[in-house]
Amino acid sequence: MLALLVAVAALLVALLAVRRSGGARGAAGVDALPEDVHGLRQEVAALRAEAGDALRHLAVVRYDAFGDMGGHLSWSLALVDDGGDGVVLTSIHGRSDARTYAKNIRDWRCDQQLSPEELEAVENARPRG
Repeated sequence: MLALLVAVAALLVALLAVRRSGGARGAAGVDALPEDVHGLRQEVAALRAEAGDALRHLAVVRYDAFGDMGGHLSWSLALVDDGGDGVVLTSIHGRSDARTYAKNIRDWRCDQQLSPEELEAVENARPRG
C-alpha cells in the first residue's frame, strides 16, 4: 500500500511539473517527461493489480453467544480480498473457555455452514458501490 501511495504522489508531482512548464522547455525535456508519466501510470496500474489480492476488506461483528452472558465478548471477523476470497475467524466466549474457528471464503461463499454472525461479517466486509 505504501508503494502505491508513493507512486500516486510521484504521478501527481509529475503532472504538476507538466502544467507549470507550459511548453517553455526544449524538445528533449518535453519528450522525456511524458515517458516518465507513462511509466508512472504503468507502475500505479501494476500496484493496483497487486493490491486486489490483499486481504483489505474487513468487518467485525461482536455478540453474546450465550444468553446468560453479557459484554459482547464473542466475535466474528471477515478478512477478504477484492474478489471475495479470504477467511472468517470466530471466537466464541463461554464462562470457562473460549473457542476459535476459521472458515475459508471463496467468491463471497463458504463450503461450511456460516453462523448468522459470520454471514453478517462477510456481508459487511463486501465493498459497496
